[in-house]
Amino acid sequence: MLQNSMNTLEFNIILEKLSRQALSGAAKEKLLSLKPFLNESQCKSKMQETTEARLILESMGSPPLTAMNELDKIIELTSKDAMLLPEQLKTVLSFLSSCKRMKSYLKKAEALEVDLAYYGGSLNDLDILFGEIDRCIRNDAVDDNASVNLRDIRKKIENIKASVKEKLESILRNKKEWFEDGYVATRNGRLVLPVKKEFKNQINGTVIDTSGKGGTCFIEPTAIRKLQEDLTSLRIDENNEVIKILYSITALVYEHLGELKINMDCMETLDFAFAKAKLSLEMKAIPVPVTTGRQIIIKSGHHPLLHQGSCVPLDFEIGGDIKGIVITGPNTGGKTVAIKTVGLLSVMAQCGLHVPVLDGSVFCMHSNFLCDIGDGQSITENLSTFSAHITNIIDILKNVSDESLVLLDELGSGTDPAEGMGLAIAILEELSRKGCLFIATTHYPEIKEFAKNAAGLTNARMEFDRENLNPLYKLQIGEAGESCALYIAQRLGFPPHMLKRAQAEAYGERELNTELTNNALSEESSGINSVSKRIQKELPQKTAPLRSETFNIGDSVTVYPQKEIGIIYRSANEKGELGVQIKGKKQIINHKRIKLLTPARELYPENYDFSIIFDTVDNRKARHKMEKGHRPDLEIKCEEEDL
Repeated sequence: MLQNSMNTLEFNIILEKLSRQALSGAAKEKLLSLKPFLNESQCKSKMQETTEARLILESMGSPPLTAMNELDKIIELTSKDAMLLPEQLKTVLSFLSSCKRMKSYLKKAEALEVDLAYYGGSLNDLDILFGEIDRCIRNDAVDDNASVNLRDIRKKIENIKASVKEKLESILRNKKEWFEDGYVATRNGRLVLPVKKEFKNQINGTVIDTSGKGGTCFIEPTAIRKLQEDLTSLRIDENNEVIKILYSITALVYEHLGELKINMDCMETLDFAFAKAKLSLEMKAIPVPVTTGRQIIIKSGHHPLLHQGSCVPLDFEIGGDIKGIVITGPNTGGKTVAIKTVGLLSVMAQCGLHVPVLDGSVFCMHSNFLCDIGDGQSITENLSTFSAHITNIIDILKNVSDESLVLLDELGSGTDPAEGMGLAIAILEELSRKGCLFIATTHYPEIKEFAKNAAGLTNARMEFDRENLNPLYKLQIGEAGESCALYIAQRLGFPPHMLKRAQAEAYGERELNTELTNNALSEESSGINSVSKRIQKELPQKTAPLRSETFNIGDSVTVYPQKEIGIIYRSANEKGELGVQIKGKKQIINHKRIKLLTPARELYPENYDFSIIFDTVDNRKARHKMEKGHRPDLEIKCEEEDL
């Protein structure tokens, strides 16, 4: 589940960017498999390693690292007593040269007084091995001076080749008409003459090869056969001597195999550290404290995959008495980016990476990162958006602990609003009970109210430019936000009569949004939307009853999310709230949470006295006596919900 959360937060993309900063294949693989450390001292050590590497990088320039390609294969071949080829020895030489340069580079970096600079002391010089390969190998071949014997053999070869060539060129000059071209050719490793087919019997010798069309015969004259045989014998001697030299150098590599492996490990470690430093430099990131205290403070944090020039910095804080934050605000307002930024920066810090924030930021250790972000819809697994959310959240609740960081996007979405809201509150309540740090985004007003009143929770909102209808992508903790859907619709020219109907359904006909109404009137008076004015003139005088007004006293209803059965005992107020008696207790509940089960007309006779159900026996007696005359000694006790 951790890997899924890492991918959800796009940490895999960070790792890909990080691995591209490294040169060696081993360091790239190590960087791609980087995971959050669960040990505080180890995390701090790796953070310090990144800091020191960046200090060296900025002070000394790019380090002389090497890709170390094929070195593992070369080490393996050497261990199996195989002979290394000249090009493989050249690879070893190149690596040793990089080690020498790195050792010198780190020696200068010791002036910075950072521990990483002293890695140079772990690099073995291997001067003898370096000198022997450098002396014997030139241009991916064994050099003439690799041994005295090889030098002598090659000198004899050159002398014989010169003698053979001289004799052949003499024949060419004397009998030009016999030859296709005026030069000495080579076929099958032997020097020959290109003789025209009709003259092949004029030369005493052996046909070594013929041209493709058969018009030219390549003949080795008998006069040079003895020299050619001597040349062949010398080449065998040369090959044997080369093999002897290569085995000798391979044995020397084998003798220093341990030192070579140490150098490889050291260079891999340095490659790993400097890759983190290069990424830090690219992201304009800084080191941050990572503690076991349950607190996150982000000052001017940037999402590392967004362009900083167009990204609004995030200021965020959670911890102490506040364990959970509920973020609300309009769509495209940046809620998802905000929670992903918190999650991604937390993961990076716990992996020992620098983070694009300002000084004063603090991150804490987490045992797990648990995310439900995105719709998660799957055709292959036959999962709807809601099913995917719930499946994921069930897994989160199974794995969550008081040291987890939980991120939930659009909590409770994808289903019936009343039930979704109920589930969301239940989830938030359970996360609060678990004691983890969590952040959730939502649109439900009931959840905002729950976060406002629940211990350990607080609201936050994404700010919105109502004048220009632009999200500001700025998080403000402590206040709940609005979806601004009706306001945005009105500003974009949504028909006023439909807007009025939508607002009435959402908030109740008698609780109109003053700002929205005033804006609509202002827009009409300024003549901005002529279509809206025409539609408004054609509005019918009567509108359909509000949903809250469709309930009657005595109706049997289901109350969500608990799915409790109750009876309506009081009509809707101006807020669209109804009085519902559940298990003998009277409650005031928003009409959105209520669903009609059985209407009163099917349960009770006409003109039924509902005081029998809703009033106490004492109250009913008092009412009966009061109806007969004034009785100052009597009183009717009302429950608080009835006031």
